[in-house]
Amino acid sequence: MSFIDPYQHIVVEHQYSHIFTVTVRKATNVTKGAIGDMLDTPDPYVELFIPSAPDCRKRTKHFNNDVNPVWNETFEFILDPNQENVLEVTLMDANYVMDETLGMASFPISSLKLGEKKEVQLTFNNVTEMTLDLSLEVCSSTDLRFSMALCDEEKKFRQQRKDNIMQSMKSFLGEENSKNLTTSRDVSVENPRKNKCPSASEQESLTLTEPVLHCRYMSTLYSHPDFPEKGPKEINEELMNSVSHNPLLLLTPQKVKRYIEALWNKKSSGQPVTFTDIFGMLIGETLIHNRMDTTLSDMKEKVNEAQCALPLFTCLHVKPDVSELMFADWVEFSPYEIGMAKYGTFMSPDLFGSKFFMGTVVKKYSENPLHFLMGVWGSAFSILFNRVLGVSNSQNKGPTMEEELENIRLKHLVSNDSSDSEDESQHPKGTENSEANEEYQNSSQESWVQRMLMALVGDSALFNTREGRAGKVHNFMLGLNLNSCYPLSPLADLMTQESVEEDELDAAVADPDEFERIYEPLDVKSKKIHIVDSGLTFNLPYPLILRPQRGVDLIISFDFSARPSDSSPPFKEILLAEKWAKMNKLPFPKIDPNVFDREGLKECYVFKPKDTSSEKDCPTIIHFVLANINFRKYKAPGVPRETKEDKDFADFDIFDDPNTPFSTFNFQYPNEAFKRLHDLMEFNTLNNLDVIKQAMMESIEYRKENPSRCSVSLSSVEARRFFNKNNHNNSHT
Repeated sequence: MSFIDPYQHIVVEHQYSHIFTVTVRKATNVTKGAIGDMLDTPDPYVELFIPSAPDCRKRTKHFNNDVNPVWNETFEFILDPNQENVLEVTLMDANYVMDETLGMASFPISSLKLGEKKEVQLTFNNVTEMTLDLSLEVCSSTDLRFSMALCDEEKKFRQQRKDNIMQSMKSFLGEENSKNLTTSRDVSVENPRKNKCPSASEQESLTLTEPVLHCRYMSTLYSHPDFPEKGPKEINEELMNSVSHNPLLLLTPQKVKRYIEALWNKKSSGQPVTFTDIFGMLIGETLIHNRMDTTLSDMKEKVNEAQCALPLFTCLHVKPDVSELMFADWVEFSPYEIGMAKYGTFMSPDLFGSKFFMGTVVKKYSENPLHFLMGVWGSAFSILFNRVLGVSNSQNKGPTMEEELENIRLKHLVSNDSSDSEDESQHPKGTENSEANEEYQNSSQESWVQRMLMALVGDSALFNTREGRAGKVHNFMLGLNLNSCYPLSPLADLMTQESVEEDELDAAVADPDEFERIYEPLDVKSKKIHIVDSGLTFNLPYPLILRPQRGVDLIISFDFSARPSDSSPPFKEILLAEKWAKMNKLPFPKIDPNVFDREGLKECYVFKPKDTSSEKDCPTIIHFVLANINFRKYKAPGVPRETKEDKDFADFDIFDDPNTPFSTFNFQYPNEAFKRLHDLMEFNTLNNLDVIKQAMMESIEYRKENPSRCSVSLSSVEARRFFNKNNHNNSHT
């Protein structure tokens, strides 16, 4: 691309792994000993084992009755050069009941030089000779992308999208108001509540609203085979019908059997499984039941020519025993890649969930289906799923779902992953007996199915504990030696630890424990990581959009978060987002909660950056909230409601309704509730088009005076690189 991206010059330092290649050539005079050879001719095979390697065991095929086998089989191991790596070679004899060890030998891999290829002879029992070809090389090509820049596909998309919507923006703003809009780079508008980057200049995109479905809505929309040819209005009709069904219909014996089979297959392949997997299937059966095999990568065709907005989704990586409000890494998902900007590590969507070591895939799995990701993105629901299904305490006592979610925020507890040390391809060791192995698998599956069925009826720790709600995947940063101090705003002024601490104090909003451990790194030694709903820290995905690489001028935010009542101040989530942004040195306008006392409840609030150095380059935020104000009187902007039917339809409370038909935690929405909330948000958006137009024009004017938000000199990049290197060195002293 002709555009020079300064972020491309910031090096994300990491150590490369080594590739150790072993070719098992042949063996001669394989023996079981004088007596053993008289009773049976050996059926030899070879096991290779490197304790320090992630995919540590390999084995050859076996030959029947062959004392001079020729295998010529090649295997690769990914190694950490900082470890003491030793190859252990075991010569085995395959038997029907129990395999027999014929001999063992070892080879110190450190004795090989990088780039060297060597033939090695190993001797077993002073008789058997085995020939191996060994080589050791640097793994200079990784499966992770290490960078602070956006991927090339997204950069290409962004330019195409700006070019595509140029004329639409002029049409939306009008000839007089758009006379200063001369290039497609004059303004960038994004919408975090829909978790996507919409063309705010297009009428349909501006009026596109959804009931309180968040990521589930976007994934349903973008996975629809007729989107974008068929617009949101028609697809919303299908969605309304889908969410109106009784969720208990998802638990018929036939469907439960299908869920269990899918989960068992996933577990048997070596992937972790939690209740979030079940929840994802239930969401999929509800929203995308006719396309359960679709994936995030499939969405590329929806944006391959920038014909519609780029969908962005998010979840959190959390630690087992730390509240999400204290520590969480934001994980971002797009059709192009998945990764964590905090560490500058990204991968293509089809690799998410595969086994990695030092940035290289050591075991590739099929891409996770979209419904699994939908379960992760909404995993806060899974711990409360007995309430979702309506099978909770019949007397309806105890905390509400919203109150229980607040309790989750205060204390996140999941058990340590005891399976990390287990061999995930478990089978009776040393057996070649397929019948015995099948019997073992069947008995294990039966026991496991029973536990899962107990989970579905709510009588299991898997269902009732917080371990069950957290999604779990293989840690794609396993074994990396990363600098954990890369700021999300990598070209911001260089910070000292003292200035960071001062900003933490300045950014404090209410709770001193909020984001207290925000600068801690991910545990690169853990084999698996927990991923949960990002709403468990704050329910607005600003971290994705605030990345300076995306250079956003105007954010149209739709906050569907629960409030104690319809008349409560609607700023809790955005205040948390403000604090998080300031702690990460990201530009964010001052959110003044006193505006509620001055102006009362409104359909939307506008937060503009002040002309100060601290708010330089801040985006403008138009913050829409769930509020039924003018909609009660008008069925369209300026069109009064006249009939009793129209008035009754619009006369409803959102949070004050004791039956909470609009709760985020509902799994079923009656058609009337769906249509009420859909039409309300459509009206609120249309009723404030002038507010959006004004903010867009001001953003265009600002961009004219400040052409680039990411201009940087090479000297600044070098300074940042030096700063990161020093921080990295200090963290290891």
